[in-house]
Amino acid sequence: MSPLLTSLMAFAIIFAGCFIGVFIRNAVPEHHLSADTKDVVRLGTGLIGTIAGLVLGLLISSANGTYDTQSAQVKQVIAGIVLLDRTLALYGPEAESARKLLRQTVGTLADRFWRENGSDPAKTAPFVESASAVSLYDEILKMKPGTEAQRLLQAKALDATTDLAKTRLLLFARAGRSIPVPFLVVLISWLTIIFASFSLFAEHNATSIAALCIFALSASGALFLILELSQPFTGLMMISEEPLRNALAPLGS
Repeated sequence: MSPLLTSLMAFAIIFAGCFIGVFIRNAVPEHHLSADTKDVVRLGTGLIGTIAGLVLGLLISSANGTYDTQSAQVKQVIAGIVLLDRTLALYGPEAESARKLLRQTVGTLADRFWRENGSDPAKTAPFVESASAVSLYDEILKMKPGTEAQRLLQAKALDATTDLAKTRLLLFARAGRSIPVPFLVVLISWLTIIFASFSLFAEHNATSIAALCIFALSASGALFLILELSQPFTGLMMISEEPLRNALAPLGS
């Protein structure tokens, strides 16, 4: 389920809590809504609100950390690809076939990044090396250096290829990770209870209902932000794939 749809459902449930509070207020006898009862409900709501606020803050921080980490890893891949291409260019004309393979690999790499990391965690397939990446490594390994400088450049190219593979595996290991559904259910339940308590003792008029609607929208907006940031390769806040696809200029340009 998309973050937007999940957030809209959360908004509907949280805002429905306001009407639950209205229903309870109309259903219970008047003496059950005494000042002592209000104090008990407000103390309990304050406790749940504090817990929910802490959880929301921690989730936003964690989701933002996930987004920043994966964005940095993509930038690291881009830098590694450019470095590898420059290393092969310095090697000489003998590395032209490896450079052509590298350009073919970039498109495949981008496709797999955004497909695997944007997929449902239950549908994430086991990791399989791409044929183009294997061919690139083999092509670099086959190069016959004639000088000490070329031997050094070949070793650096192999190291760069290995570093790219490690970063690729790190991104794959995080593919499909999202907030567990039971966690979201509990958090939405807390928010629903809080909004039900708001309407339990509030005066029912257009202003209070409009205010509660805005508050519920803000709470569901926080959930949307968390879900969006925790899935950097899909959605409205998706990391752009253009810098990776355009990292290398065509040969001969």
